[in-house]
Amino acid sequence: MEKKWWKEAVAYQIYPRSFKDSNSDGIGDLNGITEKLDYLKDLGIDLIWICPMYKSPNDDNGYDISDYQEIMAEFGTMADFDRLLQQVHERGMRLIIDLVVNHTSDEHPWFLESRSSRDNPKRDWYTWRDGKEGAEPNNWEGIFKGSTWEFDPQTEQYYLHLFTRRQPDLNWENKEMRAAVYDMMRWWLDKGIDGFRIDAIAHLKKEPLFANVPNPDKLRYAPSMKSHLNYDGLLEYVDDMSRNVLKNYDIVTVGEMNGLFADHAEEWVGEHRGRLNMVFQFEHVRLWEPEAGLRPEPAVLKKIFTAWQEALEGKGWNALYVENHDLTRITSRWGDTEHHWRESATCIAALYFLMQGTPFIYQGQEIGMTNTRFESLDDFDDVSVKNIWREMEAQGKSEAEIIAFLTHTGRDNSRTPMQWNSWPNAGFSDGTPWFKVNTNFEMINVAIQQQDPDSVLNFYRSLIQLRKQQRALIDGRYVLELPDHPQIYAYRRVLEGMEFVVLCNMSSKSARWRGEQLPLEWAECVLGNYPKVDEIYRLHPWETRVYKIS
Repeated sequence: MEKKWWKEAVAYQIYPRSFKDSNSDGIGDLNGITEKLDYLKDLGIDLIWICPMYKSPNDDNGYDISDYQEIMAEFGTMADFDRLLQQVHERGMRLIIDLVVNHTSDEHPWFLESRSSRDNPKRDWYTWRDGKEGAEPNNWEGIFKGSTWEFDPQTEQYYLHLFTRRQPDLNWENKEMRAAVYDMMRWWLDKGIDGFRIDAIAHLKKEPLFANVPNPDKLRYAPSMKSHLNYDGLLEYVDDMSRNVLKNYDIVTVGEMNGLFADHAEEWVGEHRGRLNMVFQFEHVRLWEPEAGLRPEPAVLKKIFTAWQEALEGKGWNALYVENHDLTRITSRWGDTEHHWRESATCIAALYFLMQGTPFIYQGQEIGMTNTRFESLDDFDDVSVKNIWREMEAQGKSEAEIIAFLTHTGRDNSRTPMQWNSWPNAGFSDGTPWFKVNTNFEMINVAIQQQDPDSVLNFYRSLIQLRKQQRALIDGRYVLELPDHPQIYAYRRVLEGMEFVVLCNMSSKSARWRGEQLPLEWAECVLGNYPKVDEIYRLHPWETRVYKIS
């Protein structure tokens, strides 16, 4: 396998609206990110991914883009972005941005032209269809619920939108549209960015006949993922993008790849394929599914992670993550915030961070930020949550039931402002924050944890340093250990006579194993989240240890 800078990197995802406000308007911005670059450098970050900062009417918090080459006014100016990029590079770090090209905003000039008349040259840049029997062209349900079609009275046709009605889907069959997207991509790459996280890439290809999907439950709109998720022919678009843009730059690309399983991973990120460098797979997080807010059994995690590790060994590279802007907070989801908050936050960190791949940290994850508390619909901001609320209400669910469900699954949990210190608004802003700060900010914040050697933050710092110092933790082969243990997730990393063993007790009870199953008498414990090793073959609740075997 080739040595590449992005394989050795540790990445950090920033949701700019909630990271740091520099001008007291209550909204995080680009200059706020620049202010905090030294914090990220000190943490050990090499690669920063910024969620959309483009001009947008904010129907879906910036993922509805009205101009790919302008900055959202709330976030600053293009001069602010250029300064941020320069400051990132001066610190020896790199920067990637979101490439959102499954859809645009309905305010994008391309769509305004497309909807202006049926014979406009850009009409086919989006997908337009006549209705059927006075209704939508088909029965597809959107990812954010409701129909995937919106009627446009001006031209008396429907346009396709897999997400909100204000996010019309681009038609990737149209080569002129693709060429315009490629021009935009080159514009950013020539500016000096270091790559893209490609949003919703799994949805670019649609079932060409737009046929109705099976609807045995007689729903108004039926789940339609099979008609647009990783659909046959999608890789032709990826090859075209690579030929025209990606292969001509020394960059890193990460595709958001729902619907992809380990047995097909090599097709996407195999080094000889020349497509993408990594993908964010969804198997372990179950995004868009009701199970997304539930803790999986260790056996399930072992099966999923091991399949991905083994499928790409010697062939391609994994993107490692457990949190992002679309998920609830991992310590609330998988851990035990009531009794073992610190231990579970650090145990989960070690679990995923030391596998083979590039680890991504989502802002606030490194201090163990948790889910927040919601008391009414007004407390939510996310458009998808509001759609789910309406649907559950129509099903006769009570407000208490709806809030309880959304509290465990809603994306707003990961979008509360970053908790920097114990000052008002957690040091995020001197103004009124655009979204409520989590009430636990006085106990969970960066300033407190910087002073505590045993904090979650300093555990992440130690993890990063350990990975950077040990080649086996970057390039080493992954080997699952104790495969049948119901509580412990254990694995080895092996490279040229050097071995590390990572042990994680994924439960709130002590866990034991026998020495003959995994002997460690002669191993050195180089990292742990408890003060000392009490018993070599017993782990405390949510205890993690990393052993070096030379």
